[in-house]
Amino acid sequence: MTNALYHALDRLHVSRRAGLSAILAATAAVFLSSAMPAPASAEDKTTVKVGIMSGEDEDVWRVVAAEAEKKGLTVEVVTFNDYTQPNEALERGEIDANAFQHGPYLENQIQAHGYKIVVAGYTAVWPIGVYSKKLASIADIGEGAVIGVPNDPSNEGRALLVLQDQGVIKLRDGAGILATIADIAENPKNVEIKELDAGIVGRSTDDLDAAVVNTDWALKSGLTAENRIAQEKIADNPYRNFIAVREADQNALWVKTLVSSYQNDTVNAEFDRVYKGTGTAAY
Repeated sequence: MTNALYHALDRLHVSRRAGLSAILAATAAVFLSSAMPAPASAEDKTTVKVGIMSGEDEDVWRVVAAEAEKKGLTVEVVTFNDYTQPNEALERGEIDANAFQHGPYLENQIQAHGYKIVVAGYTAVWPIGVYSKKLASIADIGEGAVIGVPNDPSNEGRALLVLQDQGVIKLRDGAGILATIADIAENPKNVEIKELDAGIVGRSTDDLDAAVVNTDWALKSGLTAENRIAQEKIADNPYRNFIAVREADQNALWVKTLVSSYQNDTVNAEFDRVYKGTGTAAY
């Protein structure tokens, strides 16, 4: 055997050994990758933080968390006292979802801050009402009566629409759900509309002839159905509350689990117990 032929055969042998080693290494890699779990993705979350407003809803969400636990999802509830905070926290990724708002409020927040937040699933609706400790009916509102309304953009428009539906005022055409007192076109009884913080207007009924109060705040303010002299329509109500998530997470598996953990008879029963019929399921 010549030296040239010997070296050629030796190179061929080495090449075969290298090829065999490469095949074995590739096979081992495939086996190991199939045996090892894939890294967790956003869709595989087993623990999520949900922001809500402090108060009665905490009792409801304890039941939601128990329902979610049955499905392998741990829900950590984070409470807030300021309505501007849950969306800020969600946008920054400090929480994974929130449940405290209706569509007009979120739309206003998106326009103001550019949030990438979407509706994941509806929860409940609290019909806003006109309350009074002095008047027996909406027809008793007299000349120059003082009526309180919430001063935040979405709820003020909602309150004014209720007063329009009840014939107290008339808004200009196209005023819509974000109407303000500047949009009042007709005021036949010359009522004074007093803008107050949503959390205060219900507690101010002693000093007002009437007040348009969100139902949850009416409950917190000690107002009852006996004090309610008018209420907005429930059918096709645009003010349904919902669970919200970041746009990037809207199709994640944990989102579907979270929503189904709220939308069930067990949670609905607790909701009715807590809110005493002032709200109703909206899904």
